Amino acid sequence: MYSQLNLEHARALALVLFAMGSLVAAGPCDLYSSGGTPCVAAHSTTRALYSTYAGPLYQVQRGSDGTTTTIVPLSAGGVANAAAQDSFCAGTTCLITIIYDQSGRGNHLTQAPPGGFDGPESNGYDNLASAIGAPVTLNGQKAYGVFISPGTGYRNNAANGTATDDAAEGMYAVLDGTHYNGACCFDYGNAETNSHDTGNGHMEAIYFGDNTVWGTGSGSGPWVMADLENGLFSGSSAGTNTGDPSISYRFITAVVKGGPNQWAIRGADATSGALLSYYSGARPSGSGYNPMSKEGAIVLGIGGDNSNGAQGTFYEGVMTSGYPSDATEDSVQANVLAAKYAITSLTSGPALTVSSSISLRATTSCCTTRYIAHNGSTINTQVVSSSSTTALKQQASWTVRAGLGNSGCFSFESNDTPGSYIRHYNFALLLNANDGTKQFAEDATFCPQAGLNGQGNSIRSWSYPTRYFRHYNNVLYGASNGGIHTFDAAASFNDDVSWVISAGFA
Repeated sequence: MYSQLNLEHARALALVLFAMGSLVAAGPCDLYSSGGTPCVAAHSTTRALYSTYAGPLYQVQRGSDGTTTTIVPLSAGGVANAAAQDSFCAGTTCLITIIYDQSGRGNHLTQAPPGGFDGPESNGYDNLASAIGAPVTLNGQKAYGVFISPGTGYRNNAANGTATDDAAEGMYAVLDGTHYNGACCFDYGNAETNSHDTGNGHMEAIYFGDNTVWGTGSGSGPWVMADLENGLFSGSSAGTNTGDPSISYRFITAVVKGGPNQWAIRGADATSGALLSYYSGARPSGSGYNPMSKEGAIVLGIGGDNSNGAQGTFYEGVMTSGYPSDATEDSVQANVLAAKYAITSLTSGPALTVSSSISLRATTSCCTTRYIAHNGSTINTQVVSSSSTTALKQQASWTVRAGLGNSGCFSFESNDTPGSYIRHYNFALLLNANDGTKQFAEDATFCPQAGLNGQGNSIRSWSYPTRYFRHYNNVLYGASNGGIHTFDAAASFNDDVSWVISAGFA
């Protein structure tokens, strides 16, 4: 284990590279290069990963007119210019279309194509991530991560300089330790070049989640593991490695590295503490894992065969040439600590008060007398006025609760059916009883923001932040701006997703 003395030295080294809250000197890829294992891919929507990098971090596309813009650091080596994104995306929606490679090798990540599994978008492509789904701060400066909902994924099947076959490589990623599921597979790293499963050992990627089909760590998860194809490994076999702990940190640093008949998993809180080794040793003994047959493509948020049921949040990560030393990785961890990742508000616009009773009125010109209500489990809009029946008034009134799946947002409990909440299911909005599951809690959590048409609030799903409360033919959906469903139609989207919120009906 890395000594406390060396850890303090690494922390001190990183801290002197920071001044006045701005990243000014050696970044993670400078440190890897100094260690003899240079980055061959470097991706981040939150900051530059080299001290002198001032180029593009990511591209966003807005829903109003399809125009794109590129987000760069505020200064060389610095944090992303989130204000430029906010200005460009004001009054509309935005998607992350490209995550640029900072290494100079052109290993950019774009919308993942179909493979062994099709994505939900047109022609089998995966969804793109909302540009506002994962706000954070670094040294007090706002930035945005990449919030991966099920069905979302990025890929580069023609990467340059990444490890192939049994060649050595390393990788790290900073992730959200509270955003995960058990589906396959939230990965970042090396994968197949044809988007299909081509056999054991054809991948080597960081995995994060609580999938238990293959390997597991201790406890109930989630765990940092390695996706080596046809297996998520926490150690030397596909079984349980009790040295691989369940993660509870809000921000985590996850590390996987591998070379000829050796590999390792390491991890840490990305805001405090040293990297710990969860496994270090020989390759798994199963067929195909020694030697490896890595292919060198890069995936984010999906498996090598485009299995895209997983969720997670990515802030930064790199892939290297060569097997990094623990000391190099420790210096990178010190750099991550000095970046001071922190949470920030998930909401904007007119504030909501927990425990208050509210009503939500449509702002589309056709429908300004209609309010969000329910008939049984169906969420719809109905005309409600002071002369309406008491029953209808109650059906159109909602109690604001702290978000069941994330307390930074909100859940909406029915006034006339206590214990039942608005939730999304197959992108329809329903009123269902809270069954206490993680899935329900996430489905029933929504984040208000300033109304896209300038009125009231627009209310987006926490777990699918491209999707908003929208009325379409008087029925409520979780709709995206210009998506593939009829209720995603771009016409009148901003009006249909904007609601005036007032006190609930007496």
